[in-house]
Amino acid sequence: MRLVFAGTPEVAVPALDALLASRHEVVAVVTRPDAPAGRGRKLVASPVAQRAEEAGIEVLKPARPSEPEFMARLAEIAPDCCPVVAYGALIRPGALEIPVHGWVNLHFSLLPAWRGAAPVQHAVMAGDEVTGASTFRIEEGLDSGPVFGVLTETVRPADTSGDLLGRLAHAGADLLVRTMDAIEDGQARPEPQPLAGVSLAPKLTVEDARIEWTHPALRVDRVVRGCAPAPGAWTTFRGERLKVTGPVRLLPGESALAPGELAVAKNSVRVGTGSHEVELGEVRPQGKKAMPAADWARGARIESGERFEG
Repeated sequence: MRLVFAGTPEVAVPALDALLASRHEVVAVVTRPDAPAGRGRKLVASPVAQRAEEAGIEVLKPARPSEPEFMARLAEIAPDCCPVVAYGALIRPGALEIPVHGWVNLHFSLLPAWRGAAPVQHAVMAGDEVTGASTFRIEEGLDSGPVFGVLTETVRPADTSGDLLGRLAHAGADLLVRTMDAIEDGQARPEPQPLAGVSLAPKLTVEDARIEWTHPALRVDRVVRGCAPAPGAWTTFRGERLKVTGPVRLLPGESALAPGELAVAKNSVRVGTGSHEVELGEVRPQGKKAMPAADWARGARIESGERFEG
């Protein structure tokens, strides 16, 4: 089939690579416009745009996929299908009707669970033991279209959302290619999503990533892992924000520390929670690079008994 691939971040690149290596022809890519990045805030093309340019494929960067110029160009290309991975913009009905077989999204959850922009982060934060990926036909509703295929993936105890998303991106790329094959072969049988079991996964806010030290240690651990690498779990110390970038270690036994209270040793920093203590892994103070928590405590001359604020 003639495909127009829609995607933006690094996590979408494995799917584009898999489609480029498949029996199908990727004739163009749709991605978000260049965005400012780095200290200089220079405009930078998305990872998908960069990969498409390397492959010599036409790149379309509409501010909105409902723009008349984009719609006209898509109609000229006349794709058979538009596979989508983390594109980042809503596809309106006019554009949905252009490809013969519609737009098919690779979504990183077992639909109808975790519909929305951050399914992997929410799965980790909720403590799900199993998640996966689904391919479905995009319709007007939020991630509500009929499902072509699914795969499952175990959530490991130490997984960050970045770890899990990396595995799903590669496994899901194969699922997307198999879905394209099935559509071309006339073997695809999309099934409506069940009405029960719907849960939502909106984009995480800064406040979602704030660590509440009065919560149980298990919840603290899930927030830290679910928010890594982005937006990054955080707390405040001495009036400044401190990112907790690495997973914490749950410590057994009863805690002698109040929630948020620190116990500093030569090679470790322990923190009290609403249940057990946790040992910090990696942290990033404002304006500095990430570092082991013990190095941070030594450099900032932190003493046992000091507390995280809030």
